[in-house]
Amino acid sequence: MTFLSILLIILSNSVNLRRDKSILFSRVTIIILIYACLISLNSLYLTYLGKGIGLYGGLFQVTATTHVFHIFIFILSSLILQLTSFYPRKVWVSEYSSLFSIVFSKFYYYKTKILNKTGEQFEIIEYPLILLFIITGAAFLVSAGDLVSIFLSIELQSYGLYLLSTIYRNSEFATEAGITYFLLGGLSSCFILLGTGLLYANSGTTSLDGIYVITSLFDITKHETLYIHQDYYINFSLLIMAVGFLFKISAAPFHFWSPAVYDAIPTIVTTFVAIIGKISIFVFFLELVHYTNNSFFSFKFSWTYGLLMSSLLSLIIGTLVGLTQYRIKRLFTYSTISHVGFILLALSINSLESIQAFIFYLIQYSISNLNAFIILVSIGFSYYCFVNETKKIKILLDKNNSPIQLISQIKGYFFINPILALSLTITIFSLVGIPPLIGFFGKQMVLSAALDNGYFFISLIAIITSVISAAYYLGIIKYVFFRKSVYKLDPVQANNYFKGTIITNNNSIKNVNFNHKNIILSNYLTITISILTIIITMFILSPQQLLSITNILALIMIDS
Repeated sequence: MTFLSILLIILSNSVNLRRDKSILFSRVTIIILIYACLISLNSLYLTYLGKGIGLYGGLFQVTATTHVFHIFIFILSSLILQLTSFYPRKVWVSEYSSLFSIVFSKFYYYKTKILNKTGEQFEIIEYPLILLFIITGAAFLVSAGDLVSIFLSIELQSYGLYLLSTIYRNSEFATEAGITYFLLGGLSSCFILLGTGLLYANSGTTSLDGIYVITSLFDITKHETLYIHQDYYINFSLLIMAVGFLFKISAAPFHFWSPAVYDAIPTIVTTFVAIIGKISIFVFFLELVHYTNNSFFSFKFSWTYGLLMSSLLSLIIGTLVGLTQYRIKRLFTYSTISHVGFILLALSINSLESIQAFIFYLIQYSISNLNAFIILVSIGFSYYCFVNETKKIKILLDKNNSPIQLISQIKGYFFINPILALSLTITIFSLVGIPPLIGFFGKQMVLSAALDNGYFFISLIAIITSVISAAYYLGIIKYVFFRKSVYKLDPVQANNYFKGTIITNNNSIKNVNFNHKNIILSNYLTITISILTIIITMFILSPQQLLSITNILALIMIDS
């Protein structure tokens, strides 16, 4: 479905000269993703009771786990695409607020600046096309069952991310960040290609099932089955390949590119790059670790120890370096690195409880992180009628694409929009891991699995870093609630009344006046933020559905 849609959008772009049609392409893409989600949901029963289905000679493996994460990726991508599918602001007036008025009349007013119709995100018709390429690569990687399909999938996803980072043509910083991302991403691809080449040279097969069989033979014999199959050789090959993937998910010590890149690219793009690009790699890692970690190599070092070391470094670096940040997207980046440490910790343990914790943590963190970025974008759009009082913020570069760049820009935001400020607070508390929010249960499950399997030292480090990371999270809340805002209402907007006209179907005309109080955030932003915040807050009232899904997927993984 997504591949066919890519072809159709390419044909549409080739015959279309109007750049302002991008918003329509984004809406069509949302419909495509919803339909693809329904297709995956409809075929989920095929793999629910079995061990999966091999496609195209084993290049791809479709299981219940891959189906669930396909649906999850499609849903998150649809939510992110809303940022370019609808205008961020609207005008609400009482004369045009009833359902009858909305259906049987039209409200005309000067929309260009109020709705932000000239925003660059609404003029890039290639944006939804590139997103479909990335989503297709992510879906392929989740289901990859062969070394060839793994490399092609990760490159299809990565090339789209490189293009997406530089797609804002008028942003010098986005172009610089995209080039940095491309060069270091190419380096990580070299590690992946080297690791896959070494695996093929030693095992003689590109099929992951064949490699799993060879490692299982090591488990049975405790010795090399054949001279050509050296278990330590496969071990180091997997470690080299894992290094390439750790680059792409910005896990320490391979994280150094992500703070600069995520901060420089526009916030709308950062939302997609920071979330979707990681989910597929983690799900691929889940199967790879599960089928190779239980093998007793004659060499005492297992390649998964590298993931455990990366987890430890990510927890420490993501927490300590985050304390010094004053740019909000850099702070979120180091927060992501810290949370990647928790995910890698659950991944490295490889038990029933840890697999359940891994799936739950990945889902809940993706939801919380998405809500945080959408709120950040919404805060930038809500400052339309305000001007800042400090000269420092006026000279911020690329402010059109990333209005909110500094933590100081959200000082006193509670007094401007208290509901949005409370939603941001709830999301941040979830990222900290404060009960009874969903983030607390994610960390509790990971730490419980680690302690049950004897990982006492790294569990202690995870607890300490969680407490320390609360310092920079709570610093954001302090700025929002207990500091004076650096923004004030624009005197021009405060004293100005806008004129609009309501025309009904019987051609009756009614003139209305409105002011800055009638300019509010669009429904798609408020409804999306409300739903995500409710999920984060109310999880404790109805936890059974998500916990059942994670438990069933973990059981299927263990039984297979």
